[in-house]
Amino acid sequence: MLAFALSLVMLILYRVYFVKEQPAEESKPAPAAKALTPQTAAPKTAAPTKPSAPAAPPAEALPVEQGSKSEELVVESKLYRVTFSTVGADARNWVLKDYPKGEEIDTINAQACATLGFPMNLGLENSALTTQVNQAIYVAKAYRGEAIPNNPGAAELSGNTFSPPVTLSFDYSDGRIRVTKRFSFAEDYSVKAEVSVFDGQHDLPVQVVWPGGFGDQTLPPAMEAIVQKGVYESLDETKVREVTLAPSFFSRIFSGGATSNDFQQVVPGPLVFAGLEDRYFAGVFLINSPDISAQISREVWTPPDWKGEEKDKPKALEARIGNGGVKPLDFRVYVAPKDLEVLHAATPPLDALVDFGFFSIVAKPLFICMRYINDHWVHNYGWAIVVLTIIITGAMFPLRLKGLRSAQEMQKAQPIIKGIQDKYKQYKFNDPRKQKMQEEIMEVYKKYGINPFGSCLPMLLQLPVLYAFYAVLGVAIELRHAPWILWIKDLSAPDCLRVADHCVPVLVILMTVISYLLQRMTPMATVDPSQQRMMALMPLMYLFFFYKLASGMTLYWLVSSSVQALQQ
Repeated sequence: MLAFALSLVMLILYRVYFVKEQPAEESKPAPAAKALTPQTAAPKTAAPTKPSAPAAPPAEALPVEQGSKSEELVVESKLYRVTFSTVGADARNWVLKDYPKGEEIDTINAQACATLGFPMNLGLENSALTTQVNQAIYVAKAYRGEAIPNNPGAAELSGNTFSPPVTLSFDYSDGRIRVTKRFSFAEDYSVKAEVSVFDGQHDLPVQVVWPGGFGDQTLPPAMEAIVQKGVYESLDETKVREVTLAPSFFSRIFSGGATSNDFQQVVPGPLVFAGLEDRYFAGVFLINSPDISAQISREVWTPPDWKGEEKDKPKALEARIGNGGVKPLDFRVYVAPKDLEVLHAATPPLDALVDFGFFSIVAKPLFICMRYINDHWVHNYGWAIVVLTIIITGAMFPLRLKGLRSAQEMQKAQPIIKGIQDKYKQYKFNDPRKQKMQEEIMEVYKKYGINPFGSCLPMLLQLPVLYAFYAVLGVAIELRHAPWILWIKDLSAPDCLRVADHCVPVLVILMTVISYLLQRMTPMATVDPSQQRMMALMPLMYLFFFYKLASGMTLYWLVSSSVQALQQ
């Protein structure tokens, strides 16, 4: 019981102190295009020893190509609905469908993007040019399948709403520069993209940006700041890395707050992907070239109804990728739910984005079993948790029975052990006679056939399962808004039955009562009254521990305690 309580305390302390909060940093103006690679300083003086190179040829005269009005183009499939605007040729909505069934999630924060720019905006070295190309009206066309130049025979489509396979083409030129964007949509979540900015002589260095954060926009702002993260995988490391860009627990204590490194991280190539995620959804750039690098940062924005202090303004995550500009920027955009099967089917497989944490060796098989029970047996994740808990508790019964017997024998031997301890209590800890005391106690254990740790073993084996349930309920999208019965509408959220505007945690109360009864039924390995009183209070502490945890986790412990009580 004590080990279980300590593990729960660690879970709560982890949520409070190690889940990083959104940083509070004064706003700083950002350059139009942030350097993704270190720049080489130019020498102070130059002493040419060779004739100067011939002058560059004059820039090619570019035909002017500009749109006449603001329009929206929509690509919709059974999986998503994406809306592009001809103003800036950027994405205004990126909606994922049916997670859970019938629900639609827009992964773009429209309010933040109205200030910071929208996904697929560009970043250039010239800030005035950046503003120009992101506010210009583009000429938009749609083609069936893959577009020109890869498919010169592609048929141009009319209208504003399309179904995949389709390519949206956006072009803009003011006579000095030409901007081209191509987005090819398929039936899956992957979108091929190509972006170039040409000045009549060569392609300019260009970045593509996803600003304004990412993910479920129905969450409260404080929760958004906690669950949204940057994410990337390097080609030479093959390990997914998360970037929170918030001051760590220790830096908040020892350095008094954030440092400049807390708000920006450059990720050099070669990369597999880089982008943003929250608990249940991911939006990443899939990298096709080793010379593409990335940067993840936080940018300040002001909500329309903001009344707080300047330093407390929200800071949305931003991801951008870019190359050296010698060729068009070629990449893919992948916006999808963090469903293991969906991510595994991607190219390359992205199932590592579902992070089950330290106990993934237990959590992932546990989730796969739970999903199998749901899909093939009960068709409800609440009942799947019940069935899986019964199976796990039943499998642990032999160990638990052995532990109970060991506790009973320990009760019988406690008076003898206490007598031995009293006989040697006047000696100091480092006195050699203390070793004699230990030898006599071990003889008592041997006589009664007691394993000193036998009663703790079943609880210790349950701890990985407890952590595994905690991880699964935190990251598995299948459990997001998954109902059980009656008032339990979301197994990933805390238990709450609304009674006269009050939240009553019915499952937590039932679990506390069952745990108390189980405590009274279980023989204690100690006869010390003070220890017995402390152990008697443990079930009451569960009420505090489980109050804010996911109802699915409470359901697991309630069923486990109930089965153990029946076994006894």
